[in-house]
Amino acid sequence: MRHEFQEKIPVITVILVLLNAGIWLFMEITGDTQDVWFMLEHGAAYTPAIMAGGEAWRLFTSMFLHFGADHLVNNMLILGLMGLRLEHTLGSVRFALLYLFSGLCGNLLSLYQELAAEDFAVSAGASGAVFGVIGGLIAWAVFHRGRVEGLTTRGLFGMAALSLYYGFSTAGVDNWGHIGGILGGFLLGSIFSIISKVVDFKKRKPYTIE
Repeated sequence: MRHEFQEKIPVITVILVLLNAGIWLFMEITGDTQDVWFMLEHGAAYTPAIMAGGEAWRLFTSMFLHFGADHLVNNMLILGLMGLRLEHTLGSVRFALLYLFSGLCGNLLSLYQELAAEDFAVSAGASGAVFGVIGGLIAWAVFHRGRVEGLTTRGLFGMAALSLYYGFSTAGVDNWGHIGGILGGFLLGSIFSIISKVVDFKKRKPYTIE
């Protein structure tokens, strides 16, 4: 019997969800993920520490930390649902690059705004990267006839707008991180979309069982 499997498991999406959940669980067991000082000690972003303390690595580590279970679950649900679509569309390597680039863009814009306002807060979360995934999907839909994996451009814009509105209407949310993330994801997603006009990202060698 011959059977072909055209779809691949979204390996990076699965790894990211498990990594974020695993880090949160470990930190929750060893401390309190809703304690600001505990989070700061373990890699959360804080502008004075990044700028004056030379701890630029916090721009990266903070992407994998979450304040409490609700914060983690909300981000991982969106990542799981949207990430598998974008990873299948772009391929695992490009998806991983877009995710990390978006998270860094979100943290950098947040850093810039805090410096401008001289108002500093400890921040953490995968939200910037997750918004970047939405931005990447929007970019792909814009460049590919308005649809990707069953999602329309209008639906993606609506999801982004509702998510941003929720952030602006809720206290304690790093909205600049969300905006930076979605812009970063849209930028890199647009670049990948343009390249895809020449290189077929979706071309897969099927797995075969004899």
